[in-house]
Amino acid sequence: MGKITTTIQQYPRTFWVANTLELFERMAWYGFFMLFANYLTGTSETGALEFTQAQKGWIMGVGTGILYFLPVITGAIADKYGYKKVLTVAFVIYTSAFLLLPMFTTFVGTFLMYIYLAVGAALFKPVISATIAKTTNESTSSIGFGIFYMMVNIGSFLGPLITLFFKGADYTLIFRVSAGVIILNLILLQFYKEPETTRTSNSFADSMKIVFGRIWEVMLDFRFVIFLLIVAGFWIMYLQLFFTLPVFIAQWVDTTVLLNFFRENIPFVARHYSDGKQLDAEFITNFDALFIVAFQLIVSTVVMRWKALNSMITGFLVASIGMALTVYTQNVLFIMAAMFIFSIGEMAASPKITEYIGHIAPPDKKALYMGYSFIPMFIGNLGAGWISGSVYQQLSDKHTMVLKTIAEKNLLNNENWTKQEYFTETARALHLTENEFTQYLWNTFHPNSIWMVIFGIGLTAAILLWIYHKLIK
Repeated sequence: MGKITTTIQQYPRTFWVANTLELFERMAWYGFFMLFANYLTGTSETGALEFTQAQKGWIMGVGTGILYFLPVITGAIADKYGYKKVLTVAFVIYTSAFLLLPMFTTFVGTFLMYIYLAVGAALFKPVISATIAKTTNESTSSIGFGIFYMMVNIGSFLGPLITLFFKGADYTLIFRVSAGVIILNLILLQFYKEPETTRTSNSFADSMKIVFGRIWEVMLDFRFVIFLLIVAGFWIMYLQLFFTLPVFIAQWVDTTVLLNFFRENIPFVARHYSDGKQLDAEFITNFDALFIVAFQLIVSTVVMRWKALNSMITGFLVASIGMALTVYTQNVLFIMAAMFIFSIGEMAASPKITEYIGHIAPPDKKALYMGYSFIPMFIGNLGAGWISGSVYQQLSDKHTMVLKTIAEKNLLNNENWTKQEYFTETARALHLTENEFTQYLWNTFHPNSIWMVIFGIGLTAAILLWIYHKLIK
C-alpha cells in the first residue's frame, strides 16, 4: 500500500487532468452510444428515427469503424500541432456533433453527422493515451494505466445511467446531456499542460508518408496480420453488446419481473429507468460495465499467470457462450446471468490482446505495432454492423416479422403507420393482445436463431486462435 501511495504522488497534474478528461469523455460517448441502436431503429413515438436494422448497421458499423481507423492519421496530427490544440478541436467537434445529430432525421444526414462525431472521437483517442504514456515512466506506468482503464470503465458505466435518467419521453435530451459533459472537458482543458516533446519537426505530409509507408512493414509480418484478423472475429462477436442486444431486449424481452423487483426494493430505478411497463433495455445491457468494474481485478488476478494466448482462447470461448445466450431467451434474469458469463470472458481476453501484441512486436517496432492494433476494432465494427444490420433484420427484427405476418395473412395496412402502429393494428386484426402477438411472432419466426450466428463467429475465432497458438509454437 505504501508503494502505491508513493507512486501516486509522483504523477504530475496533467496525468490527473488527462484521466478526468477520459472519464468525462467515456461518460459522454457511452451515454449516447449504448442508446444509439434503439434511437436509430425505434418507433417515432419515442423520438426515434425508425431506420431499418440494415441502415443502423451501416451507420454504427462504418461510422465506428472509421473512428478506429483514423487514429493512425490523427495521432500524427497531434504530434505535429500539439496535444492541447488537438484536444480543443476534438471537444469542439464532439460538442457540436452531439447538438447537431438529433436535428438530422434522414439516413444520409444522420450517417454523415455520426462520421463527423467519429472524427472528434478519433482526434481525442490517441492523444489522451499518449498523454498517459508521457506522464508516466517505467516504474509508474503499470499503476498509471491501471488508473486510466479504471476511469474508462467507470465512465462507461455511469454514462448510460446519466443519459437514461434525462431521456424522458424521447431521445433528444440524451445528446444535449452528452454535449454538456464534453463542455465540462473544454473547461477542464484549461488546466492541461502540454507534455514535453510532443511536437515533431516533420511537415504533416512527411508524417503521413512515414505513417503509411510503414504499413508494409507490418503487413509483411504474416504472423501478426493473422493474429489481427482472428482478433477481429472476437470484436465482431463482442460488439453485439452495443449493436444488437439493446434492440433485441427492447423488441422481445419481458422485463416486468425485474421491474417489479425494483418497484418494491429500489423505486428510484423503477421511476427513472423504465417507461412504466418495461425497464429500459440499455439499463439492462449496462450491467456488463458494472460487472467489469466489480470483477476486473479478481479476473485479472486469476489469469495473471496464464499465457496471453491461453487467456484469450478461454476468454473468446466464454464470451461467445455468454453473448449467444443473451439473445437465446425472453427471460430477463437469464439474460443478465448470460451477460455475467460474457463479461468474465471479456475480462479474461480483452486486456491480454494488447499484452500479446507487445510481446510479439520486435523490440525496435513496439510503438509501430501498437499503433496498428486498431485494425481488429476497425474490421470488427464493419463486421458487427453487418451482423446487427442485414443479418439481424432477416433473422430477428420484430418489425420485419410484423410485415411478413401482414403479407402472409393478407391484412390491411397503412404506409403512414409508425412501427408501433403497425404492431398494434396487426395484433388487433388478429384479435391478440400485444403480449400475445409478441409471443406469436416469437413462436412463428424464432428470432432467437441469431444466437447461432453470434456463437459461430466467436467459436470460430477461438478455434482459429487455438490453431494459431499450436502452429506458432
